[in-house]
Amino acid sequence: MPKNLFQDMVKVKRESKSVNKGTLGATRIEAKETPSSMVIPQEEKMTPIKQKIKENDGSQRTSSVFWIIAGVCLLFFIFALSYLFSQATVTVNPKTESFALNENFSASLDGGEDVLSFDLVVLSGEEQKIVQITEVEDVSKKAEGMVVLYNSFSSVAQKLDINTRLEGSNNKIYKTEKAVTIPGITADGKPGSVEVKVFAAEAGGEYNSAPLDFKILGFKGTPKYAKFYGRSKEALTLGFIGKSPIVSESQKASIMGELKANLQIKLFKKATDQIPSGFILFKDAVFLNIDEENTVVASLENTAALKLKGTLYGIIFNEKKITEKIAKIKINMHDESGIYMSNIRDLVFSLSSKDSTTLADIENIIFNISGDAKIVHKVDTVKLVKDILSVSKKEFNQVLLKYPNIDSADLLLSPFWKRSIPDKIKKIKVIVNYPE
Repeated sequence: MPKNLFQDMVKVKRESKSVNKGTLGATRIEAKETPSSMVIPQEEKMTPIKQKIKENDGSQRTSSVFWIIAGVCLLFFIFALSYLFSQATVTVNPKTESFALNENFSASLDGGEDVLSFDLVVLSGEEQKIVQITEVEDVSKKAEGMVVLYNSFSSVAQKLDINTRLEGSNNKIYKTEKAVTIPGITADGKPGSVEVKVFAAEAGGEYNSAPLDFKILGFKGTPKYAKFYGRSKEALTLGFIGKSPIVSESQKASIMGELKANLQIKLFKKATDQIPSGFILFKDAVFLNIDEENTVVASLENTAALKLKGTLYGIIFNEKKITEKIAKIKINMHDESGIYMSNIRDLVFSLSSKDSTTLADIENIIFNISGDAKIVHKVDTVKLVKDILSVSKKEFNQVLLKYPNIDSADLLLSPFWKRSIPDKIKKIKVIVNYPE
C-alpha cells in the first residue's frame, strides 16, 4: 500500500508539470476535472477576433456599395457632358473641273437677259522722267504761249484764220496756231472770248516775255482794232537761238516706251482698285491711248524732263455672269449652289477689233477668252447641315451621295465615342476647302 500511494503522488506531479508546460508558465494547478457546466464555448472564447472579421465584412460591403454608386454617378456625369459638349466638324472638298478654253463671245454695253453685258472704266494720267543728256545741236525755237482773244465789237461772231498776226504790247508780232472764231457780245453785255495758242513770228529769246496785251494787226485802221483785243494767260517762253542739249530720237523712243508701260501699269492698278465688287477687269482688256500732242520734252542744261499723258479704257464684266456663260459651254451644272472660276484672272482676253481709239463710243464687242480654266462648284452648307442632323456615322456617306458637287468629306465627332451627329445646328461646323 505505501508503495502504491507513492506512485500515485508521482503521477500527479508529472501531470502537473505537463499542465504547466501547456499553460506557458502559469501557476501550478492541480489536475482536476472541470465540471461540464463551467466549460467555456469555443465561439465565446474567439468573440473579439470574429467580431473584427464581422466589422471588416460590413465595411467592405459599405465600401463596395459606395464605389458602385460613385461609378454610376461618374458614368451619368460623363454621359451628360458628352451630350452637352458633343459636336461634329465636317471638312468638305468641293468638286472641281479643269478644261482647256478657247471660245469666242459677244457682249453689249446695254446687255439683256440672254446677252452678256460689259461696261467701260476710263482713267487718265501721266508719267514723267528726268534723264541725263549729252548731245547738243543748233536750235532755233520760237516763243509760245496761250492767249485769250475778246470781241467787244458786236454780238456777231468773228472768224480768224490760222496764222492771224497779233501785235504784242512789247511791239513784237505773234501768230495764232490755228483758225478760231471769237463769239459775239453776250446777252448780259460781256465780251465774247476764245482761247488760242500763239507763237512768235521769229525765233529768238527776245520774244520771250511776261504776259502781254495784244491787238489784231489786220484790224488796224478800222473800228474793230480797238474792240478786238487779247491778253496772255501766261508768260511766253521757249524762244531760243543757239546750241542746246537735246534728247536723241532713239533715246526719246526708248524712254517714251518705258513711260507708256509704267503709265499702263499704274492706271490698271487704279482701275482694279476702283471697279465694283463682283466685277472683273482682265489684264488684257485694257487699252491705253497716248496723247501725243501733250508729250513734253523740256530741256534744262544737261537734263531733260519727258512727260507722257494718256487715257486708259478698260472693259469690265460681271464675274458671275461671264463664269456661268463659260460653264454652260463646257460643263454640266449640278444644282443651284453656284460655281466660280478660281483662276479666271489668269485667262487671256483678246478683242477681235483691237482699235482702242473707238472704245469711248463702242457699244458691242466680240472677244475671245483662252487658257486652262478651273471651275469650282460651291456647296450649300446650310442645306448640308440640315440634312446630316442626328445622322449616324455610318449613314453620313449616304447623305453625301445627294451632293454631286462634293468630291469628298471627312466627319470628326467629339467626344470620340459618339456614333451620331448632334441634333442641333449650332453643334455642327462645316469647313469647305475652296481653292483660291
